[in-house]
Amino acid sequence: MTATLSARLLLALACVWPLAARCTEAWITPAEASGFRTTPSYGDTVDWLRRLAAAAPDRLRVETFGTSPEGRPMIVVIAARDGDLTPARARAAAKPIVLLQAGIHPGEIEGKDAGLMLLRDFAVTGRLPHLLDHAVLVFIPVYSVDGHENTGPYFRINQNGPQTMGFRGQSQYLNLNRDYVKADAPETRAWLGLWNTWRPDLLVDIHTTDGADYPYDLTWYAEDPHKLPPSIAAWQKAAYAGDVMPRYERMGHLASPYLEFRDGRDITKGIENFGSGPRFSTGYAAIRNRAGLLIETHMLKPYAVRVHGTYDVVRSVMAHVNADPAALLRASREADAWAASRVGNDVPVTFRQDPTPVTVTLKGYAFTQTPSEISGDLWVRYDPTVTKDYRIPSWANLLPDASAPVPAAWAIPPQWTVVIDRLDAHGIRYTRTAAAARVTVARDVLTHPQWAEKPFEGHHMLKDVDIATAREEVTLPAGTVIVRGDTAEAILALNLLDAHAPDSLLRWGYLDAIFEPKEYGEPRVVEALARKMLAADPSLKAAFEAKLKSDATFAASPRARLAFFFERSPWYTAQKVGDDPVLRLDARALDSLPLH
Repeated sequence: MTATLSARLLLALACVWPLAARCTEAWITPAEASGFRTTPSYGDTVDWLRRLAAAAPDRLRVETFGTSPEGRPMIVVIAARDGDLTPARARAAAKPIVLLQAGIHPGEIEGKDAGLMLLRDFAVTGRLPHLLDHAVLVFIPVYSVDGHENTGPYFRINQNGPQTMGFRGQSQYLNLNRDYVKADAPETRAWLGLWNTWRPDLLVDIHTTDGADYPYDLTWYAEDPHKLPPSIAAWQKAAYAGDVMPRYERMGHLASPYLEFRDGRDITKGIENFGSGPRFSTGYAAIRNRAGLLIETHMLKPYAVRVHGTYDVVRSVMAHVNADPAALLRASREADAWAASRVGNDVPVTFRQDPTPVTVTLKGYAFTQTPSEISGDLWVRYDPTVTKDYRIPSWANLLPDASAPVPAAWAIPPQWTVVIDRLDAHGIRYTRTAAAARVTVARDVLTHPQWAEKPFEGHHMLKDVDIATAREEVTLPAGTVIVRGDTAEAILALNLLDAHAPDSLLRWGYLDAIFEPKEYGEPRVVEALARKMLAADPSLKAAFEAKLKSDATFAASPRARLAFFFERSPWYTAQKVGDDPVLRLDARALDSLPLH
């Protein structure tokens, strides 16, 4: 029996009265019709979904939530029972909102084709009548629509089908799954608007993995508990490992927590955490106080297997949510309350590997390592005919590292529009000062910045900087933006605004101008200045002479030697080089402000 005929037979068997009249071959998805050799174009996908929604208007709604850089509509499908197809109706019905997204990397497109099948079987065929008894599904079939339409057979060398695949970047060559915090891409801005409209309780992001070969048809990832509000960490632990994945395996699949191998040449050396952060989907959900689940189907499994695996894992997720919707809603409420209660506390923003590994079982294949005359390294080959269990160390657990303080409020002077623009994009609430005000603030003073040598996602990131905090009295001008720290957005604001946060706007390079002195000293002038400073300060003379002895590069550079003195003079410090424009206020300073 061909794959196409099998799909049609299953669909026919699934059609039950009173919906049988609508269960025709018209509802076979394009991927099913091709035997999963191909995946439909974006236009065909949208047309199919609009036709499906027209057949079940009480259960499905297709909306446009943005426009891609190349002018394509970004569509989302809302699915629910009882007409609960708006945020207000969903909340009034006390239904958790699940945001399911596919095609953020368009070559990894199983989520789209599985989503079409799920929506059909919920809304038309009656095969999944209880999929959304107590939840609302917000489904993005293709997030990176321009990348999806930039299609070809040579974009995913590691992947087994479909015949053509979309491109990893969108049309401006940005990776949308690195853009959540910095929000450079129009698609990200549109997505943030969708998030703020629906405020989902759970984000499920569908991908296809690269890496080693193994029997698992799916691996999954959830953020480490230390990155999460306690209620979300507890819900995720009970949901994923405790229920969703065991149910998925009972459906005939094999799943594993995400496998990031320490050494791709030797899987027995163990696994580690891949290092997600707020720039990624689940990392962003975490700083929005919400649950997240990353699904990675295995690239070497046939496309049909990957689509059906995605179909089943989403079914399993929805079964768990439906079984106790109040638990997820409660976890979200408690997470928002937790975030709003962090004022005066330090919150971790970077994380390190737990140095003590645990031993786990890896279901793998036998493999060989052959010295290669091509690469000069080892050529690894797997034998899928020979399965083998390996006991390997896992360093997947994380521990808090650097922390940042949550103040009563952050203050952003009105001229720093690049920061304020991001606050608006993320939906962070703020007020403004109605008049100038003199207050005492905490300011980070940043020295010794070091930038990455190569660009990453269009930026040369600030990879390292020394941070010292100073208290000073400043005048905040009228119109200064005030972001309170006692709101649900506090953890999001902290990760955007604090110099310690690795995905802050500072680290992405949006504040690089603060490191650039705008006035300099002529060498002949600084020569004279240096002599006066040496004569007046014996300790400075000792420090200069010590640096000459210890740093050959410094000693050989006339410019660096003169800068040693200029940068210690009031002519340099008056320029406030390295002063972070984002200020922190305590409760007393906040209460003294004249606010709109």
